[in-house]
Amino acid sequence: MVRYYTTDHDTALDKDRKRFSEGIALYEAGDFRAAHVYFDQKVKENRRSAIAYAYRGKCNRKDDNIYSAMYDFTEALTFDTTLDDVHLDKGILHYELAAYNDAFLSFDKAVWFSRGETPEAFRWRALARLKLHQNSQAENDLRKAVQLGDEDAAFVLTQPPFRRRIKI
Repeated sequence: MVRYYTTDHDTALDKDRKRFSEGIALYEAGDFRAAHVYFDQKVKENRRSAIAYAYRGKCNRKDDNIYSAMYDFTEALTFDTTLDDVHLDKGILHYELAAYNDAFLSFDKAVWFSRGETPEAFRWRALARLKLHQNSQAENDLRKAVQLGDEDAAFVLTQPPFRRRIKI
């Protein structure tokens, strides 16, 4: 019983988030260049850190370095496939590159790993489904996103091919 209370229960991701809190704070404050420099150094020091790659990818994405961001997101997911926000970011990049099937697969993983609690993942998956001509499934995803509070999804439902009034 004592062993349970004295054992460290933080996951590797939790430890990395604490260890890289300075860089995460830079990113969240909007200082993307400083955050990129920070995480670039952390990637060199911690070659197997999913969080370091994920945040460097987020910085690259903000800088419109699409292919560098894609590389970083892919690397992050090789170390931890459960990062729903990285699947979402990677899917958005695929979507912007008109790789809609790849985008759908990434958004589907984002929905799965977020346990269906991230409205943006549902909305983006719906947008990819629309490009793949899966309108009824897209409508279901948009409705789920609206239930989770996504006003952008409600707007999409008022546009063709849907044109329905949605109460939020």
